[in-house]
Amino acid sequence: MRWENLTADPAGGPARDAALFGADAVTTRTFDTPEFRGITFHEVRARSIVNRVPGASRMPFEWTVNPYRGCSHACVYCFARKTHSYLDLDTGLGFDSQIVVKVNAPELLRRQLASRRWHGEHIAMGTNVDCYQRAEGRYRLMPGIIAALRDHANPFSILTKGTLILRDLDLLKQASEVTDVGISVSVGFTDTELWRTVEPGTPAPERRLDVVRTLTDHGIGCGVLMAPVIPFLGDHPAQLRATVQAVAASGATSVTPLVLHLRPGAREWFMAWLEHHHPYLVRRYERLYAEGAYAPKWYQRRITRQVHELAQEYGIGPARAGMPRRITLPEPAAAPTPAAPTPTAPGPTQLTLL
Repeated sequence: MRWENLTADPAGGPARDAALFGADAVTTRTFDTPEFRGITFHEVRARSIVNRVPGASRMPFEWTVNPYRGCSHACVYCFARKTHSYLDLDTGLGFDSQIVVKVNAPELLRRQLASRRWHGEHIAMGTNVDCYQRAEGRYRLMPGIIAALRDHANPFSILTKGTLILRDLDLLKQASEVTDVGISVSVGFTDTELWRTVEPGTPAPERRLDVVRTLTDHGIGCGVLMAPVIPFLGDHPAQLRATVQAVAASGATSVTPLVLHLRPGAREWFMAWLEHHHPYLVRRYERLYAEGAYAPKWYQRRITRQVHELAQEYGIGPARAGMPRRITLPEPAAAPTPAAPTPTAPGPTQLTLL
């Protein structure tokens, strides 16, 4: 296993001379409890936690924070599987059971947010692996991360399949009072049989929609990323309708469909799963994804159109890009007005911050 090859500078950009963490900083643990049985945790002290998204990425954000590598959700399609190979870890079962935990993530983030080099850009979380996977129940990294973002009024967003996010509801409410907070829950389908086979480590779709309902009930708008829509298994019109209807009933502010994409690392694992569970679909997938990781544009447009039409029917719409809220400073207490014998025309007033 190699740990030294991943590098980043303190602001999240690449650097050639600073390892993300060294081998001497790794502690390996296992816990003999039902929820963690078969899972190995590699605790590391990271040297950087704010990561710049590669310029060629399709992502609509520039900076991310990922306190974990690997994910016990064990989604067979997870595009992040390839990242495990950077550490010489297996991208199949190893990705599901060998979890890297950046135990100093909250303190490191707080230090980086205070740096003069940091200018308060939006930070996205849950974009690589889920920051509310089961490990978070033990390591509790997210409360410190959210508190740091709140204290620096730094805009952020979270994408999750985990119900554990409700543990941090009070912190999220506090953060939303001073900066822009975007929460999205991933629910690609409500088909129970499909969920059990492709997302075996995640909470059930209806439990995730309960999260949406709870967040919206507490004044925190929550959208649903309808991802992935899985060709030939989760894209039947009746399935799409059932999912959008359930999303609408949860009170979601938006629903945004995303068709399954199969990047290297994920593609091999998913196709092996498909061969085992649905061998009759293998050739159809080979044809559909013959040009690369993404389904053809015509297929993506068809799914998007169907979901948006259903969303309109049920009274919700696609996600809209939001602007971070500006922090409003409290107005200073009015100073006593000295008595004046004669009123005069008002002159310019210099406002103060304190």
